[in-house]
Amino acid sequence: MSLVESILTQAASALAPLLDVRNIEVIYDGAILAVADVSLSVVPGEIVALLGANGAGKSTTLKAISGLVVADRALVSRGEVHFRGENVTGIAPNLLAARGIVHVLEGRHVFGHLTVEENLRAGAFLRRPSRHEIERDLEEIYAYFPRLKTKRKTQAGLTSGGEQQMLAIGRALLTRPELVLLDEPSMGLAPLIVEEIFAIVSELNRSKGTSFLVAEQNIALSLRHARRGYVLDSGRVAIEASAEDLLGRDDLQEIYLGVATAP
Repeated sequence: MSLVESILTQAASALAPLLDVRNIEVIYDGAILAVADVSLSVVPGEIVALLGANGAGKSTTLKAISGLVVADRALVSRGEVHFRGENVTGIAPNLLAARGIVHVLEGRHVFGHLTVEENLRAGAFLRRPSRHEIERDLEEIYAYFPRLKTKRKTQAGLTSGGEQQMLAIGRALLTRPELVLLDEPSMGLAPLIVEEIFAIVSELNRSKGTSFLVAEQNIALSLRHARRGYVLDSGRVAIEASAEDLLGRDDLQEIYLGVATAP
C-alpha cells in the first residue's frame, strides 16, 4: 500500500462510525415493545447525547447496545448493533466490554461493602493488568477524580451519591474502553456535582479520545458537552441534529415531552 493510500485509509477509518445502531427493536417478555425503531451512530472521539423523557427508550437502547438487555428478560428482535464495523448484536456484556464497550448503568451501581479503591481495581480485572499497569491506571483515574483519591480507603456505600457516580465512571474507565455508555449521570445529584461530572467527561473525551453516548433528561447540560444529539419519543428517534441546532430549536421542549410532532 502506498503512503497516499495509507493516509486515505486512515482518514476513512477515522470518519467511519465507531458505533452504528441500525433500526433496532426491543421487546420485553416476548410481548412489550419498548424500542420500536432506533438508529444512531457515534464516530470516534464524539460525545453524543441521547435525550428523551422517562419511558422514551433511552435506557433500553443503551442496554440493547451493551448486551445487558437480556438481564431484563428482553431481546433485540429486529435490527443490528455494529461496533467497529462488526455486528455485535446479542453478544454477552463481558465480551463486549473486552472489545471496548462499557456501560455505566443508571443508579450508581457500586460494590457498597468494598472500598473505593477495591471497586476501581475490580474494573481492571477484565484486562488482567500487571501490578505496575494497575497502579499507573489508578493514579490516572485519581487525577481525573481527586475526590476518589481522598476516599480511596472508604467503603463505597458510605460515600456520597456524587462520589459513587464518579466511582462508577472511574471503574468503567479502568477497562480502557473506546466507548462509554453513560445512563442518566445527573439523576438525584446536586447541580454543582453534575456540572463537575460532565466537565470530567468532556476532559476525558478531549485528552484520551474516549467516545461517550450519554442518555440524559437534562437537555441544556448534556447538549453543552455533546457534539450531536438524538431525541427519542415512544421508542423512536424523533430528531437527529447537531447539539447547536438542538439547543436552538424553540419546539424542542414540546417534542421532548411528546406533545408535538417533529418536522
